[in-house]
Amino acid sequence: MQIHENRNEFLDDFIRLNEQWISTYFEIEDIDRALAANPAKVIEDGGYIFTLLLNQEVVGVCALFNKGQGVFELARMAISPEHQGAGYAHKLMEKCLRKLSELAANKVYLVSNTKLKPAIALYKRYGFKTVSLGQHPEYSRANIVMERLLN
Repeated sequence: MQIHENRNEFLDDFIRLNEQWISTYFEIEDIDRALAANPAKVIEDGGYIFTLLLNQEVVGVCALFNKGQGVFELARMAISPEHQGAGYAHKLMEKCLRKLSELAANKVYLVSNTKLKPAIALYKRYGFKTVSLGQHPEYSRANIVMERLLN
């Protein structure tokens, strides 16, 4: 298992796994289409895309969107269906948190949906606290915002 950071050759896999995940539970939105049209923008804007490979196959992805002033959004975590439950989301989460520590970031937050019980449990396990419940203004599929203060 390897986790790569900001590798352009894996951007298509990043979008593929995200769209597969979103389509399983929700519907693709305009914000998703905009990201798919230019996923490199995450990196160009000072963020990070992590790609988890198992035997040269991309099985997981995750991103940190740079929101400025030491704040990042943990977003777009997706594990291929056939590899879910094997602990790869934990590996990606730990990689993200190490990166945030290296960057001396102040805060990381995420938006999700409460029906995604395994994801919510993962976030809680890593110290994320609920800061908002209810319809999110940007994502129609989101109804929870969680954050973790850093430093």
